[in-house]
Amino acid sequence: MEPILNLTSSGEITSTLPRRVLIAVDPSAASRQAILYARNILPDDAEVRLVSVAENPRSILPLGRYAGPLLDLAREELLHDAAETLYDAKQCIADRNFKIATEIIDLSKHGGDVVSALIDAALACSAELLIVGTRQHHGLQRWIEGAVSEPLSRQLQCPTLIVPEICSTPIDRLPERILFAVDGSPQSVSALRYGVRFATHETSLRSVYVIDDAIRPGDVLPDMLEAALTDEGRRALAAAHSVFPGVSGQPTSALIRTGRNDDDVAYAIVREANSWHAQLVVMGTHGRRGVARWILGSVAARVARITRTPLLLVHQNASG
Repeated sequence: MEPILNLTSSGEITSTLPRRVLIAVDPSAASRQAILYARNILPDDAEVRLVSVAENPRSILPLGRYAGPLLDLAREELLHDAAETLYDAKQCIADRNFKIATEIIDLSKHGGDVVSALIDAALACSAELLIVGTRQHHGLQRWIEGAVSEPLSRQLQCPTLIVPEICSTPIDRLPERILFAVDGSPQSVSALRYGVRFATHETSLRSVYVIDDAIRPGDVLPDMLEAALTDEGRRALAAAHSVFPGVSGQPTSALIRTGRNDDDVAYAIVREANSWHAQLVVMGTHGRRGVARWILGSVAARVARITRTPLLLVHQNASG
């Protein structure tokens, strides 16, 4: 599949796919999965920046009488590992025509943590997309909980693509089925406009709005709330449908529901993605509160922890 193309005012044909991309890498299999995914979805002229963050040894070694020499040795080893990681990552995409740059961020000099380091790196290269791999409930989980769901999605304006280590969808081509979780907010509209950049005219697009039927202490006026959610859901799906013409010939949409007990919106989104065989899930981040509060970062973080489908999180200010 070839991505949809734009015709510029000068007559030049350009791809809609993001070109300036930052990929956060480490030695894990999850990171390698993210690199392979990026290799197959980015345009040939992409400017790819591979970034490896070397932890500050002071954060992982106890301080004591002999801390100085141990810290120096640990720092050298961490930097060596980061360099090897970058080399391996670059080899994975060396056969593409990407313009590749590499960077090691030494937290012992940079200060802060992985979150601040990635934010600074993405801003410095004006990244249009950040790609990370994740192992649910393991080491890189902290990148999702601590970086993507809250500070990173709040402070970083570029979208973030999360690629699970155990991926249930093909990663050797552009997604053929894209699912959009919407709520009608400006954030979800931004997500729609950005997400369709990964579509072709043959891509199947589906938008869903989740009605949260779970019973919780303090719930009142369920019938009125049900009507409000249903009306808002229909408006959100109509807004999504207006974005799709010219992108996909047969978009679909649906109001879906959580179960009454032991369920939440994140699980409903993942179930829909699995049953519809989605190859990419797209969500806006930092949606408004009230009846659309489910699209807040905490929901995105829960989706990231349980999904086996690549997840694209888009901030309201992302360009479409």
